[in-house]
Amino acid sequence: MLYNDHNTMKNLSMMLFALIFALYSAETQAQEITILTKDVQLSMSLGKDGKLYQSYFGTRFNDAYNPDAKSHEAYIAWGMSDLFEPALRVSHSDGNPALALVYVRHSSSKDTDGSTLTRIDLRDTLYPVDLTLFFASYYEENVIRAWSEIRHREKGELTLNSFASNMLHFDGGDYHLTQFHGDWAEEMQMQTSRLTSGIKIIDSKLGSRAQMYQTPVFMLSIDGTSNETSGRVLAGTLEWSGNFRFLFELDPHNSLRLISGINPFASEYRLPAGKSFRTPAFVFTYSDVGRGKASRNLHRWARRFGILDGTKPRMTLLNNWEATYFDFDEVKLKNLFTDAKKLGVDLFLLDDGWFANKYPRNDDHAGLGDWEPNSKKLPGGIGALVNDARSKDLKFGIWIEPEMVNPKSELYGKHPEWIMRLPGRAEHYFRNQMVLDLPNPQVQNFVFGTVDKIMSENPDVAFIKWDCNRMMTNTWSPYLKNKQSHVFIDYQMAFYDVLAQVRAKYPHLPMMLCSGGGGRVDYGALKYFTEFWPSDNTDGLERVYIQWGYSYFFPAVAMSAHVTSWGRQSIKFRTDVAMQGRLGFDIDLKHLNERELAFCSAAVANYKRLSEVIMQGDLYRLVSPYDENRAVLMYVDSARNRAVLFAYTLNSRYGEEFAKVRMQGLDPAATYTIREINVFGNDHRTNDVRASGDRLMKEGLSVSPQQPLTSRVYEISRD
Repeated sequence: MLYNDHNTMKNLSMMLFALIFALYSAETQAQEITILTKDVQLSMSLGKDGKLYQSYFGTRFNDAYNPDAKSHEAYIAWGMSDLFEPALRVSHSDGNPALALVYVRHSSSKDTDGSTLTRIDLRDTLYPVDLTLFFASYYEENVIRAWSEIRHREKGELTLNSFASNMLHFDGGDYHLTQFHGDWAEEMQMQTSRLTSGIKIIDSKLGSRAQMYQTPVFMLSIDGTSNETSGRVLAGTLEWSGNFRFLFELDPHNSLRLISGINPFASEYRLPAGKSFRTPAFVFTYSDVGRGKASRNLHRWARRFGILDGTKPRMTLLNNWEATYFDFDEVKLKNLFTDAKKLGVDLFLLDDGWFANKYPRNDDHAGLGDWEPNSKKLPGGIGALVNDARSKDLKFGIWIEPEMVNPKSELYGKHPEWIMRLPGRAEHYFRNQMVLDLPNPQVQNFVFGTVDKIMSENPDVAFIKWDCNRMMTNTWSPYLKNKQSHVFIDYQMAFYDVLAQVRAKYPHLPMMLCSGGGGRVDYGALKYFTEFWPSDNTDGLERVYIQWGYSYFFPAVAMSAHVTSWGRQSIKFRTDVAMQGRLGFDIDLKHLNERELAFCSAAVANYKRLSEVIMQGDLYRLVSPYDENRAVLMYVDSARNRAVLFAYTLNSRYGEEFAKVRMQGLDPAATYTIREINVFGNDHRTNDVRASGDRLMKEGLSVSPQQPLTSRVYEISRD
């Protein structure tokens, strides 16, 4: 097929147009393609020009199709008549940079997970290039996942210059964007700003640990600002652990274009003929009654579909990191098992420092990559620890960071070709380590083998903490050679391939997704992990804000929250804050007095009794720490029989009195008993209260203590 022949191109174009319109007329009589959930509707219309248009997005309605509704081309490719940011930009093998996509067909069917999968096929009018838009709608959860897939039959390679997962359009009067940013130990700082003319981009270029500065989540308020219970809100995130981009463009007509997907920066992807390129899914929900409902939509979806074993219980644990750091041996660890039993937790987690012999892992300068137990610290190996933990009716977990390597390691010397680094330039270290070349199948085998060896030799290991403590710098893949623009994408694809291998052999092994704190928090990875580590900052005050931010998009069942020595708050405050997620302790119990240890043990028992409500319940954020000197939130079970309310006073001025808090999510016709739990020692406990759900939600209750950095936890039970 000679694309440089003008007559051939013209004839092919006419023939293809005729074929497309024949297919269009024969295969569908519908004027609208509708993606529906219980409360949300996304509608596409088919134009007379053969193109696909977004005609509606918002609250579901039952009216007839409106042909006069303002429409926007649903997925715009670059190079034709559109003047703004495209969803897709390519270069054909002959150098032509344009695509003109028209509708071919669509279909809907039930997917294996119970969602409704809508597929819409588009085709270029000149070149043999096909694009498919996919929409998976989750009816009860009010969540939609959207992704795209491109393939071609050209003689040469098709270069993908940008490749969005999805494009959405809005026609509102005013738009406000809430984003979440930060750095190590200050993750998920919430910031809201009004979108103005032009482009606003939230993105990352860090490769691995890509979410260090910007988290791939946002809330978009349409027609003004929103709060927990009012306002039109789109909440969105991306199933991708690498470089991402959300682009918001406001045009001169006040129409907003939202483009989501992989960041195309330094990532031009050369696609051979016959191969397809599938983007990660953009996950989104919509609410016309504020942010609270949007969060609960995402939480319900995540527990059932987005997080591994998201509807199952989680284990409480004791981690040794703050008690020992790298300085431990077998005897010291076994003594900590006794501490774990005193607390009443389910599992002991051995953190960094247990491995490497030639270059022992006694600090973070050496050993990373050499995954054999250190014979001096652990003469009996991992097996001796597992056996001793079992004898104390305690499960055992272990830390790994298999994607990384220290230059001072045997792995570095044996396999220099496995390490990402620029030829001819000085190596660059972050936390004294480098990134392995994961696109290389040999490296993938090594990373999988790290997990497999631990589990094969010690099948009773019950938990893995998978860390990733650095981003990519001086990035060059020896394996990819002349395809360096593939490295950021191929690394993530390889990461998921390794995790798929792990899950094929160990389908329900609990694993924590950790990455220098909150560097990897996304639903691309969470389908393989049972939880994530929100931040290395475990200061109780800071965690109120950090966990508040994550709660907009992730349920409590996914959040690891540990009580540590960070912060100047009481052990009660720190424990009450940590009970908002999967509760753990990372503290030297020798630093606790008898009253403190007794309190922690009782709190663990309370947590185990109420964890199902917290992990699986609906979250209602009642008072924001961004609005007042306190934070109040509650979890309510699906039957509205039980609830747990957390109240944290962060600061207070002399004489300040906090207003009553109106609860949410209760049954107005039921009567509830409200009882304070997690009372420290002989401290005064507030008296039990009996009241109707109606009164608790309309009049409210005084729940906040007056003193700064104090907290209360209330158990709410239907009579």
